[in-house]
Amino acid sequence: MDKRNLAFDRVNYILLVVGMVIVVIGFILMSGAGSTESAYNPDIFSARRIKVAPLVCLFGFVSMIYAVMRKPKDKEVEK
Repeated sequence: MDKRNLAFDRVNYILLVVGMVIVVIGFILMSGAGSTESAYNPDIFSARRIKVAPLVCLFGFVSMIYAVMRKPKDKEVEK
């Protein structure tokens, strides 16, 4: 299989993995203990969960979209 036929190059795959890791970090920042019927946990409304984590996820998704849309640079092939 010729490398020229591939849609992505190495940089595209690296950017995709980095974006996916950023999204996973955002979801980890969103996680935590919730409230129950008998106990109220005010931490569910913390700035980390409702402001920082969604922005981190958004940044990760945007970087993944960039990685998919990025056009690999063609190298000159000598004959």
